[in-house]
Amino acid sequence: MRRGLAAALLMMLSAAGARPAGELSALARDMLAAHNAVRKNVGLRPLTWSDKLATFAQSWADTLLKRGQFSHRPNSGYGENLFELQGGSATPDDVVHDWASESLDYDYPSNRCRSVCGHYTQIVWRGTVEVGCAVARGGGREVWVCEYSPPGNIVGQKPY
Repeated sequence: MRRGLAAALLMMLSAAGARPAGELSALARDMLAAHNAVRKNVGLRPLTWSDKLATFAQSWADTLLKRGQFSHRPNSGYGENLFELQGGSATPDDVVHDWASESLDYDYPSNRCRSVCGHYTQIVWRGTVEVGCAVARGGGREVWVCEYSPPGNIVGQKPY
């Protein structure tokens, strides 16, 4: 009975574009773990990895690298975090830690931000359940993109 339930769950995850953590690439596994560590700190359930979102993120990361640009994809329908590095190399922990460090500027009781907080609040958005991330590298530059579904950062709402 348990084996049948596990097989059914795997089929449902695959149909949704999500995979169990044990079947992920190192980048996917590390990005997911870093995101979920931040979410755990505020008592939120973990995100799941989406291959569909990761493919979408890779397409945009490749586009930004090729064009020499750094901007959000217009009208994507997903939440999106971007990270750029020149002349170095980042790890998934570095990238997510950079975004999560915005928590220092976020005041939960008033739901206000003193500076930039949108990357952090997207990571800890209660309604978000899936993430997919990618990196494009070339010419001494890295562009990291994470896509989130459903998107967060709805004006007037607290993230958690």
